[in-house]
Amino acid sequence: EEAESIYSRRLVTNELLLFTAHCSLLTLSAMRQLKIAIVLLVAIALPSGLAAIWRPLASFDLVLVMVVYFALQREPLNALFIGAIGGLATDALGGGLLGSGGFSKVLTAYAVYFVASRVMLDTTLLRIPVLAAAALIDNLVYFGMNRLLGQSTSMPFAQALSYRLVATTVLGTILLYVHDNYFSDK
Repeated sequence: EEAESIYSRRLVTNELLLFTAHCSLLTLSAMRQLKIAIVLLVAIALPSGLAAIWRPLASFDLVLVMVVYFALQREPLNALFIGAIGGLATDALGGGLLGSGGFSKVLTAYAVYFVASRVMLDTTLLRIPVLAAAALIDNLVYFGMNRLLGQSTSMPFAQALSYRLVATTVLGTILLYVHDNYFSDK
């Protein structure tokens, strides 16, 4: 009877430890999702603030950088959700064709994840062409959808593409480098 009592106490102790570990994992996951949501809100609001400083800086697409980051981390659901929500919010705030930004970012997230799942793209040097290709895909799909549906854009295609390509690639590379070296858990 005493052996049974010791066994049942150990079993209860083990179950409590597992429950505590599970609760702490849920809390960490919820905190991580909250951090992602806050950064996404900043990314959505950032272009209007940057436009006040210098107009070409508004071409920097932080939502796309987030999409590429999560796709490169092989977290496709986060990348797809961030792309869809960020793109739709940007469309709604920007007054453009609603859904075109969301669709272009989701398609870009899928393309980057597809390549990243087959090729190791974990170095900063390899992220530069990935960010440039992602900016190119995103803009081609966005402008293509607007053109296809008869919507005009505020800037000529070549000018908007070059501004977004350069700004997103350069600033995105710097941000990802700073994040990896100073804020990452690696």
